[in-house]
Amino acid sequence: MEKVLIGIFVILHGLVHLLYFGQSWRMFEMQPGMTWPDGSWAFARLVGNDATRLLASLLLVVAAIGFIVAGIAILAAQAWGATLLLVVSIFSSVLYILFWDGKMTHLDNQGAIGILINLALIVVSRVWL
Repeated sequence: MEKVLIGIFVILHGLVHLLYFGQSWRMFEMQPGMTWPDGSWAFARLVGNDATRLLASLLLVVAAIGFIVAGIAILAAQAWGATLLLVVSIFSSVLYILFWDGKMTHLDNQGAIGILINLALIVVSRVWL
């Protein structure tokens, strides 16, 4: 039963990445005044905010697909689902760190909660799956 709950949670976590995709693509604002990923410490000065948003959007879709596939694999009791979950959790965490604006304010709007969830999923992928 716990693997079913984990699989469903992983799929839902992947879908949340699509919300950040919508935010970065400027389809909508998740919160008023939220400008993520504008001002990314790693990319904004190098390539500008438009290219940063495009790159973030593409990488978020990759992460979302990875989480959804990992969740389905976990539900289907496929052993490789745990490995994929580990890899995509690390990928997603690095993504949010790279697109962070470098400020210690509004961390919840910049994926900090997602990073905490990813850390928990890394533990789950090694311990329970």
